[in-house]
Amino acid sequence: MSVAELAGRLRAGELSPREAVLCYLDRIETTRELNAYLHVDAELALAEAERAPRGPLFGVPVAVKDVIDVAGMPTTAASAILHRVAERDASAVARLRAAGAVVLGKLNTHEFAFGATTTSPHFGPARNPWSPDRIAGGSSGGSGVAAAADLAAGTLGTDTAGSIRIPACLCGVTGLRPSTGLVPTDGVEPVSRTLDTVGPIARSAADCSLLLEALAPGYGPQLDGGVEGLRIGVVEALFDRAQPAVAGLAEAAVGELGAAGARVSRSAIPLLEESGTILQAVMLPEAAEAHLERLRTRLRDYGPDVRTRLLAGLLLPATAHVSDERGRRRFQAELDRVLGEFDLLALPAMPVVAPPIGEETVELRGERLLYRLALIPFNSPWALAGLPVASIPCGFVDGLPVGLALVGRRLDEATVLRAAHAYQRETDWHERRPPDLPSHAESRIQTANPRRGG
Repeated sequence: MSVAELAGRLRAGELSPREAVLCYLDRIETTRELNAYLHVDAELALAEAERAPRGPLFGVPVAVKDVIDVAGMPTTAASAILHRVAERDASAVARLRAAGAVVLGKLNTHEFAFGATTTSPHFGPARNPWSPDRIAGGSSGGSGVAAAADLAAGTLGTDTAGSIRIPACLCGVTGLRPSTGLVPTDGVEPVSRTLDTVGPIARSAADCSLLLEALAPGYGPQLDGGVEGLRIGVVEALFDRAQPAVAGLAEAAVGELGAAGARVSRSAIPLLEESGTILQAVMLPEAAEAHLERLRTRLRDYGPDVRTRLLAGLLLPATAHVSDERGRRRFQAELDRVLGEFDLLALPAMPVVAPPIGEETVELRGERLLYRLALIPFNSPWALAGLPVASIPCGFVDGLPVGLALVGRRLDEATVLRAAHAYQRETDWHERRPPDLPSHAESRIQTANPRRGG
């Protein structure tokens, strides 16, 4: 059931928040093999359900990535190093709770949110519900799994260089990376303080819009405007780099937007190749700085991949960071020029479908590449510029989800979500559910005994 549908039933008294929470708790228990959650607090969630304020998300069960503080719950960042019980909510969580949402627990993540697979050596991998031997993507992998497998009505992830969009794409759900700074990041374990964002992963653009409305009070949704007259620039270089079957589905999705009235044409992005390098040179030193004391005292307790990238950040000279800040400003200026000609940019959200757990390389156009490097051009440019990006489901290759990314101008989440919603009104990819899982919480909610009040 969508966030909007569930919220409507709860507000109408057809279902109580407690009943909704119990349905999701039961669902979580029967899908433990997916390893989406690192911590579930049934007692706290049920108590919260009894006192949820009657806001737009009244009684809606949600879950958050385990780098985001929830008062009374542990934050571990899927690491062997961090374990604090938060004294207060992160601002993003506080805003969801003020809107009436109920927090079920904390979701699996790549260690310290610093990777794209969510295969923590300390807590185990989050498993893709479409094929449990495949990765969920990362670093918000647990958030993607929970949204896809119906283990929460909506989830929160974080995105520094793709960490909302990657799992949303690979798990076949909708994810929104908001503009940098739109949603506060206090109470969030940092990766890169100038790049980090917090945003929603849920079934649909409409669900993400409803969650964003709570997270960012300045956001004004305009979902029903359609795409008539919108200028969409197709980032041809990235279609050419994706697996052909993936690119074909993304092209078909852009065609749907064109058929709905959008004006579609090709777009070239200056400094596209350089933008990934610039982002890495900004992100790595900022991540190393955030972990400096732990690197001195707990180096061996990091997983190998995260430890390697943090040490790489220590080795970059300060002059490189300064020059790459200049590069960031130059790239932002070039992208602003492009977005003066287009309202949105469109590209495959990922160049490949989810690879098997433990597989470090993928095949692209007959060439084997490191998975981590293959995805950089599809995700890093827009994060570097701090732009809003949605990943929306647009089909399947060999039974695995494929996504289309829509990039908007800074602080224009409304146009991004409006176009995503228009596409989802014409297609049903976002309504598809993974096979071979126990009955969805939705069916259990639908058969729950109605209770007035709640």
